[in-house]
Amino acid sequence: MRPVPPALGPLLLGSALAAASHPAIAARLGAGGAQRPLATGRLAALALNHLVLAATGLAIVAVLGIGLGLIATRPRFAAFRAGIDSLAALAQAVPPVVVVALALPVLGFGGPPTLLALVAYGIMPTLRGTVGALDAVTVEARESAQALGLTPAQILASIEVPLAAAGLVDTLRTALVLAVSVTAVGALAGASTLGTPIVAGLQNQNIVAMLQGALATASLAFLGDAALLALGARLRRA
Repeated sequence: MRPVPPALGPLLLGSALAAASHPAIAARLGAGGAQRPLATGRLAALALNHLVLAATGLAIVAVLGIGLGLIATRPRFAAFRAGIDSLAALAQAVPPVVVVALALPVLGFGGPPTLLALVAYGIMPTLRGTVGALDAVTVEARESAQALGLTPAQILASIEVPLAAAGLVDTLRTALVLAVSVTAVGALAGASTLGTPIVAGLQNQNIVAMLQGALATASLAFLGDAALLALGARLRRA
């Protein structure tokens, strides 16, 4: 009997949540009444904006977090490892709502303050996950590469990163879920995301719109997680 693919569960759950955010279903779940659900087209447009903003933030976090993780694990920078980790932890210690509020006077409304919150909140888990994945590469693998005459850069590119690839993908899974959730907070800064119906619903007591925004946000997180789970499983088989 073939094992169940690890991505199947998040894929099915994400699909179910996406279906539940449909106006007709959300209206039933939210008791309907005079509360008007968002039209499918409007919800899809918000989801697309949400996805683009979250993906942009995730890309920045991946570059910075993985880059800092690579630096922190190099012997020549060992003395700075604790400091790099502390700075990343400090960035995440500030709640995203506060980051967005503080950034508004400087960056204005919309995407920029949201991206800043995404980076601040996602860099620490990405950094630590990268360090953990690279530290898991065995000493024997590195020593064998050195015995073959590979330079430190070649060992990193040809041995360490390929062996740590599955762990790095798992790290990005965490960063992705954080990116999707923090992007919803960007609605407080005027970013057009799936957080917009949540904020508007709170103001107007529209439970159905709030429910649609929450369900669609969770759906994006699960579907993205399923994609990275499938990628990680493929890398482990390679």
